[in-house]
Amino acid sequence: MPESKLLMDIGDRLRARREKMGLTQKQTAKLLGISETYYGEIERGNRKLTIERILLVRKHLELDPTYLITGEHNSNQLIERLMEECPKGKEDLVIQLMHYLALLYR
Repeated sequence: MPESKLLMDIGDRLRARREKMGLTQKQTAKLLGISETYYGEIERGNRKLTIERILLVRKHLELDPTYLITGEHNSNQLIERLMEECPKGKEDLVIQLMHYLALLYR
């Protein structure tokens, strides 16, 4: 994959997460310790994130580094997020549904 495509994909995933959290570019840049201009360049795929910044993305935006870089979800993290977002009192139904889905794939 060409570097520019990779950087654009990372920027798209970062933007989507930021917007889902209701953050502005300015707020996100502050969380990552960079200028708003530099952050905008990252979202547009024109600049790279350092390893330190990737770890800050993980900490402040709760975005898995593997997903940020590759676009692939870790199944354990998907299950954790599903349980976190599950309406209170419905956790048992979600667990039961996952159990039935697992039986389908045996």
